[in-house]
Amino acid sequence: MAEVKRIDARITSITKHEYWRQAFERYGSRNDRWFLVAEIESQVTGFILGEQRAWEFGSPPCGWVFAIGVAPDWRLSGIGGCLFEAIVARMRAAGLKTVRTMLARDDALNMAFFRSQGMMGGAFIQLETNFSDEVPNSPSSKEREDR
Repeated sequence: MAEVKRIDARITSITKHEYWRQAFERYGSRNDRWFLVAEIESQVTGFILGEQRAWEFGSPPCGWVFAIGVAPDWRLSGIGGCLFEAIVARMRAAGLKTVRTMLARDDALNMAFFRSQGMMGGAFIQLETNFSDEVPNSPSSKEREDR
């Protein structure tokens, strides 16, 4: 676990002890959740996390990859591809036929990686709103309360 946290901190420049503690608890012990690591000569060189999700907004059960990381000094060595293949194999064994992920538009590194694995834009569109500001062209908080 310490090595996964170290790799993630190197990649993101953020130390997330509590996040990784909870992720290990949630994803280390269930058949429909996967937390895999790559090791070379007993050194953790990468990780990938995913789970099975079902029926959100009409989507049939599918696999989701929501975290992947390869130590920067091990990039371009095929570790990310091996991790992706390993998690997809587990998803297939669970009877899933689709894998999804979500990325920031400016995350060129992960976008290139996932596209190299055969992924492309899917059937769903991610939407969001910022809670700290009113959404342009929408009813104000007061107007929503009056309804």
